[in-house]
Amino acid sequence: MKIKPPLSFWQIWNMSFGFFGIQFGFALQNGNASRILLTFGADVHHLSWFWLVAPITGMIIQPIIGYFSDKTWCRLGRRRPYFLAGALLTSMALVLMPNAPHLASFIAPMFIGGGLLMILDASINISMEPFRALVADKLPEQQHALGFSVQTLLIGIGAVLGSWLPYILGNWMGVSKTATAHGLIPANVTWSFYIGAFVLLAAILWTVSTTSEYPPEQLENATEEKKRGKFFIPPIMIQLLLVQFFSWFALFSMWVYTTPAVALRFYGSTDANSAVFQEAGDWVGILFGVYNGISAIISLLLPIVAKRLSKKYTHAIALTIGGLSLLSFLIIPDPHLLIIPMIGIGIAWGSILAMPYAMLASSIPPKQMGVYMGLFNMSITIPQIVSGIFSGLILKYFFANNPVLCIVMAGVSMCLAAISSVYIKEKQV
Repeated sequence: MKIKPPLSFWQIWNMSFGFFGIQFGFALQNGNASRILLTFGADVHHLSWFWLVAPITGMIIQPIIGYFSDKTWCRLGRRRPYFLAGALLTSMALVLMPNAPHLASFIAPMFIGGGLLMILDASINISMEPFRALVADKLPEQQHALGFSVQTLLIGIGAVLGSWLPYILGNWMGVSKTATAHGLIPANVTWSFYIGAFVLLAAILWTVSTTSEYPPEQLENATEEKKRGKFFIPPIMIQLLLVQFFSWFALFSMWVYTTPAVALRFYGSTDANSAVFQEAGDWVGILFGVYNGISAIISLLLPIVAKRLSKKYTHAIALTIGGLSLLSFLIIPDPHLLIIPMIGIGIAWGSILAMPYAMLASSIPPKQMGVYMGLFNMSITIPQIVSGIFSGLILKYFFANNPVLCIVMAGVSMCLAAISSVYIKEKQV
């Protein structure tokens, strides 16, 4: 196929809708995994080690799934079989995660929770990687930025609902916010995970049923024929590595430490089983929903800004705003005012989910899109692994057990990502 026909907005929406469900489940994990693990008995210094399962499984699974999805063709197509398999596994993990205490006949709930966190992340990665490749498979080059921005829009909507659901159930719908016994998960969190499992599976099924794929032979073109059998690393992928490292180091630190930071500074609690700690956790869910909502709002503006300023400068500005917002955690006097920096973090998050992929997609051979996107995922997982290994030690030995300083560290890292972005030499379309 020499020219891919442009798709309508709603065709792009349908092919990306599964990401809504994926992010709904991912937001439940991000907003609640730390407090679930703390409730099971994890030490705050060890939280980042438990969170390591996410990037490690992603680093292993995404290149493998990308490689095999490149070579797959069946009744469901090329990428869709992996969407569906990942959705089924993720839904099961979401149902089991808050029930770890009931599964703990011989093993401590904390370790069962960590194991289920690993299964959940592995399953999400099975579905997530092919969605990135599908945009490049289906869309002409001039629609890449729009395609990844629509994904960002759906990611934002799904994350808002997933992040806010425990708060909505507990505060607006009368579902219990307190555990019935020490070490058990409150009912509002448990039911949120059940609902998340259903939403994720339904969203993936929508994409599978409404989207067709080009067979492998139709993705052939003259350029691809010249590159067949050769594996090369596009220069822009190498240039993006530093940007990605600082960006995702910052995000991982934010996801791990926001709940204990807010609980300690604004609620005066380090006891994960206390009512005020759970209240702090619910509020963090609202805050995470805010930044994801902002990312959804600005997602469709990003291609417009990128056309005027270029993708790399758009990304640099967004990262700068996000970095300064994280730094402001040090001076914000009231937990409700944390909504303000979350707006800035949302701008950065929206760009992180769209601009690097838009810069990269046009430089990758179409028939190897899956494996390249999977390998590029290492630029996301490796910084998270580094953060996971060292941030707990930094918290203990350098930050005097003050998790707020981990958020400040994240802000510095995101500012460094912004500086690195300026030096990218992006391909002109």
